[in-house]
Amino acid sequence: MRVALGLEYRGTQYCGWQTQLNGCAIQDHLKRALEKFLGEPVSTTCAGRTDSGVHAMLQVVHLDTGIERDDLSWIRGTNAGLPNDIRVIWAKRVGDDFHARFSATARTYRYLLLNDAVECAAFHGLSGWFHAPLDIAKMRVAAEMLLGEHDFSAYRAAECQARSPVKTMFETSIETLTNPGAGDAAGGLMVFTLRGNAFLHHMVRNIVGELIYVGAGRRSLAEFGEVFAGRDRARAAPTFAPDGLYLSSVEYDARFGLPAMRKRHPFGL
Repeated sequence: MRVALGLEYRGTQYCGWQTQLNGCAIQDHLKRALEKFLGEPVSTTCAGRTDSGVHAMLQVVHLDTGIERDDLSWIRGTNAGLPNDIRVIWAKRVGDDFHARFSATARTYRYLLLNDAVECAAFHGLSGWFHAPLDIAKMRVAAEMLLGEHDFSAYRAAECQARSPVKTMFETSIETLTNPGAGDAAGGLMVFTLRGNAFLHHMVRNIVGELIYVGAGRRSLAEFGEVFAGRDRARAAPTFAPDGLYLSSVEYDARFGLPAMRKRHPFGL
């Protein structure tokens, strides 16, 4: 039978999702916990391979096994073998036609950014940081240029293995969570939301870097559009830090009957 798992993790201490020879990846820890729970070898497939230092509020995984367990046992049994910063939050038996990666219809990434003169010690590793004031109104205009189907090569890492750089962006937004009513150049804590059908390697972090360039006055809106249309990664801003990036949700057709997404983070990530 095939089982889908919903995972939540803090990626700070791990070398990304994908299994590594030294066993430092989140997939490695999940594999060891599942094999201890089931007593048999396990192979897992995820919805999106997050990088080193990147977090997830909902990562979806599937695996095949002949061992029967109820949903609660899958959660408690697997979590018993996981470190405290990786957790299974739901489990659901699904049909063989479900695939964690290829059945997904949309993915949402959110980036938590502190815009302040001094980095926040309490959020170290959990949020990005930019020291200079940002013009959020201009950043929002730039973000809207990304909506629709486009070639996102300007934001594609050199090591990206995707077959095509053409993706569809369904939603882009930038919200301010602190200093409400103080205007669009007030700084504080910000959340970037990018929702699309799929994403390239480093695509979200590269987009955030470009939007920050716009907000800081290093890039005009016209230049932002030229870089995007030019499809040349070398012209775009450097890849921004992984600390504030969260795989926030993964969407599937209702016929699979997966649990509804629950907001478990104080910032709605």
